[in-house]
Amino acid sequence: MDADGVAAGRRPREEIATLFADCAPALGRDEARIAAARCYFCHDAPCIEACPTAIDIPGFIRGIATGNLKGAALSILEANIFGGSCARVCPTEVLCERACVRTAQENEPVAIGALQRHATDHLFASGVQPFGRAPATGKCVAVVGAGPAGLACAHALARLGHAVTVFEARAKPGGLNEYGVAAYKLVDGFAQAEVAFVLGVGGIEIEYGRVLGRDVQLADLRLRFDAVFLGLGQGAVNGLGLAEEDAEGANAVDFIAALRQAEDLSTLPVGRRVVVVGGGNTAIDAATQACMLGAEDATIVYRRGPQAMGATRDEQEWAQVHGVRIRHWARPVAIETDQGRLAAVVFERTRPDGPGRIAPTGERYTLPADMLLKAIGQRLDAAPLGQDGPRVAGGRIVVDADGATSMPGVFAGGDCVAGPDLTVQAVADGKRAAAAIHRYLGF
Repeated sequence: MDADGVAAGRRPREEIATLFADCAPALGRDEARIAAARCYFCHDAPCIEACPTAIDIPGFIRGIATGNLKGAALSILEANIFGGSCARVCPTEVLCERACVRTAQENEPVAIGALQRHATDHLFASGVQPFGRAPATGKCVAVVGAGPAGLACAHALARLGHAVTVFEARAKPGGLNEYGVAAYKLVDGFAQAEVAFVLGVGGIEIEYGRVLGRDVQLADLRLRFDAVFLGLGQGAVNGLGLAEEDAEGANAVDFIAALRQAEDLSTLPVGRRVVVVGGGNTAIDAATQACMLGAEDATIVYRRGPQAMGATRDEQEWAQVHGVRIRHWARPVAIETDQGRLAAVVFERTRPDGPGRIAPTGERYTLPADMLLKAIGQRLDAAPLGQDGPRVAGGRIVVDADGATSMPGVFAGGDCVAGPDLTVQAVADGKRAAAAIHRYLGF
């Protein structure tokens, strides 16, 4: 494409590399000890309650304060085997750090996420594999999906002595950590290094390019394995429902995945004027990275106000600092093209219309655009589960408090079940289901 449309090389390679560097550099030793010293080491600490995986936060911070980094890391990883990536991608500002007593007192929490990274990075750098397996039980479990939910479940089951086979549709493991997180959040191949650490426990095999409903069937897995865990995520992407919405357009999910897998970011094409529709972290990540690649104008348009956005306030501010404009209270109603190429997106202003509802105002405006990225949510593709598959309601697999579905021996967790779409929540789901599967298998 010519330079007036969608094109690669809008910034020099060296400049792009600088912009995509680690967005939150690691703490040094002295910085970590100073940060750890701010912790009150609360009894019944509210930060633990706020963590979906219930990490003993005061405990691991005490380990850092006393120089016991290995002990601190083990405390984290016992609770959350993906503690390294969660330290980088978790919205700590609305979870543990928001609950921190220091937040209420000084509006400046203990840097829990940064300290968690400090401890886990130390252990990973040591090359130590602290986890081992129990004696083999003779039981085998199938896990569908090699994302955080599936691998957390697989790791817990392997430690208990069960043999685990993971069926993954893509060419690499890691799920959203590998394909769906902004490139500046997980840098230097960290997602794959962490997966290698998880698999280092042994007893876990992964079969790649194996798609549920095409290459493997749920009914067959139930016959071949003693139990099944579904960590499918949400593979289907919502569309805008507008004519010609694919003219120089893409799903923001695919745009981010291409960024994550590119060896040279300067070769990735991006528009001069990018419009992103949506209000979650995917919209933020897509728009921010479009700016970093060289888009002259990147605008997020969201149908509600800033408080209703799925992206946290910190994420919204991060995008704006990096050149993204955010416009609220508007929805796309038409796509304009010129000789088959995207020219503009037409929006209609909206307004509140009672609790949780919006209404059109009839007032419209047009944003010139040569690239449109859709980030209005993903959904579960239930077709691969089959007509006799587990119960689905509200676009998610229905599970009980243990992660058990309506089908005996079939469990599920992560983004395919109801709950926050967070890596840390997916890990919590996988751990909980693994414990339930262990009981189901008679242990």
